Amino acid sequence: MRAQPPTRRALLRGSLATALLTLPAAFVAAPSADAAAPAPMAVAPYLYNGWGSPPSPTTITNATGVKWFTLAFVLSNGHCNPQWDGSRSLTGGVDQQTVKTVRANGGDIIPSFGGYSGNKLESSCSNATELAAAYQKVINAYGLKAIDIDIEAAAYSGGAVQQRTVDALKTVKSKNPGLKVYITIGTDQSGPDTSLIKRAASSGLSVDAWAIMPFDFGGAGRNMGTLTKQAAEGLKSALKSAYGYSDDQAYRDMGISSMNGITDDNEKVTVADFRTILGYAQQHHLARLTFWSANRDRPCTGGPDDSCSGVSQQAWDYTRVFAGYTG
Repeated sequence: MRAQPPTRRALLRGSLATALLTLPAAFVAAPSADAAAPAPMAVAPYLYNGWGSPPSPTTITNATGVKWFTLAFVLSNGHCNPQWDGSRSLTGGVDQQTVKTVRANGGDIIPSFGGYSGNKLESSCSNATELAAAYQKVINAYGLKAIDIDIEAAAYSGGAVQQRTVDALKTVKSKNPGLKVYITIGTDQSGPDTSLIKRAASSGLSVDAWAIMPFDFGGAGRNMGTLTKQAAEGLKSALKSAYGYSDDQAYRDMGISSMNGITDDNEKVTVADFRTILGYAQQHHLARLTFWSANRDRPCTGGPDDSCSGVSQQAWDYTRVFAGYTG
């Protein structure tokens, strides 16, 4: 992981910034059945406005057809108060403009709460009621159809914080029928740590996708497509064990959240690897297929760090692959 600026694991784990959104009531669209359909929502690359020369979502949509984006990251300002990168209010600025642009193009955004760096709401809020209210504040601000909870670092390591998150999400789901809830967690080559999954299952929390981040395994020269499938099979086993799912049920409750290009541990996730991941997702009908990040889906031309993949490619090659996902 690079120290400066953070990449996916440091960023799909936390952040810095620019300015964000609370939309006027007239602007917020009510969730619709069509918008909540799995295929368009399932592919939502991470887009980060605080670093890496953010691309225009319109450019990406016009080039690839992908209309949904996972907007990172909602953090705490040190208290139980949600802000973009922990520093930008939910009103005004570049992030609000991003939401307007994405929606004008026929898509929508999925805010990602958490990441690796920064103050986490899950840790800053003192109890599940406060945490649920913090999540709800963002849901209400944008009339959201989906949220992504990226549970890492201190938000994952402690049982008390894990339970607080589980209980808060149960409240959120009960108050927002139809809202899709995704949980994103780290993994090793054989699958993720199962403690949060077991805790959620035993507490009666089911979510729309448990997504793993299959990268940063350590070192170059690995076949990342193969390792991604291997880690995903470990996730399937964990979901079967915790929830009593069949193979098919487990696959349909899974997601993959990859990293395009050179990872923080100098692995190389190629466009061909993305095709392998796409094939796996198509075969098993996964609920979510995304990556860190749209900012990086470009060839390097000497721009700011984390603004390109580090591999030979044409702009938006990785997004185009996942755009072929049909659910």
